[in-house]
Amino acid sequence: MELAGVGVWSSQLRYGDPAESADAAAELDELGFTALWIPDVGGQVFDAVGRLLSATSRTVIATGILNLWMHAPGDVAASYAALTAEHGERFLLGIGVSHAPLIDDGEPGRYRKPLAATAAFLDGLDAAPQPVPADNRVLAALGPKMLTLSATRARGAHPYLVTPEHTASARATLGEGPLLLPEQSVILTADAEEARRIGKDWLRSYLALPNYANNLLRSGFSEEDVTQVSDRLVDAIIAWGDEAAILRRVAEHRAAGADHVCVQVLLPDPQAFPREEWRRIAAAL
Repeated sequence: MELAGVGVWSSQLRYGDPAESADAAAELDELGFTALWIPDVGGQVFDAVGRLLSATSRTVIATGILNLWMHAPGDVAASYAALTAEHGERFLLGIGVSHAPLIDDGEPGRYRKPLAATAAFLDGLDAAPQPVPADNRVLAALGPKMLTLSATRARGAHPYLVTPEHTASARATLGEGPLLLPEQSVILTADAEEARRIGKDWLRSYLALPNYANNLLRSGFSEEDVTQVSDRLVDAIIAWGDEAAILRRVAEHRAAGADHVCVQVLLPDPQAFPREEWRRIAAAL
């Protein structure tokens, strides 16, 4: 399984209309995107992975990320084995510990010791009758301890909501060898007011989660940047402008040490498939 170039991160491929999701995935495969990343915030994630694998022939399908609190390691390993047996090794298992406010909402106190919980989940995958190979899994990682675990127990890291400066820092922590696969949000518009309106609406829910907020504070943003969702923060996290502006940001991540960058297109309607935008980015690539 080779991961390079540019991929697509999309909630629409996971939670949108299944028929359109499959059709869009087939087109993205033909357009040359090297991986399609989907989230996991509830529902039958392996059904979605299977649908996307069936719709494509070359593209890697990746979970970005599989929420470890929602799954048993043995079940995950069995599903992984079944999907790879049917489709070959095109399924990259991205695993993450999610966020305390989300996990504790239904069961207060469940979210604890995230590093230990991740290590235990990986132990379960390794102990399964058909283990998930370490080379075919990556971890959602922002801070140094989780990045280090991703280098020793997986093939690398999938940071989300980060800047090229974070990518450089993550590469220094990972060292050479482990994969570094950051997500980059983008808005294809030259209108600064429109870009920041869309960007701020999208960012607010993420900035209420302490893992992301704390990572941005570690990265040099102020409390005011985070609480007010400043223009400075929007411009640093979200690449907006024309295709050249998007590709410049991707190139910055690559220069900072990323092996692969997955692009998430933001629209005024978060449920709409950004198919025209995907085509424009592919043409520019």
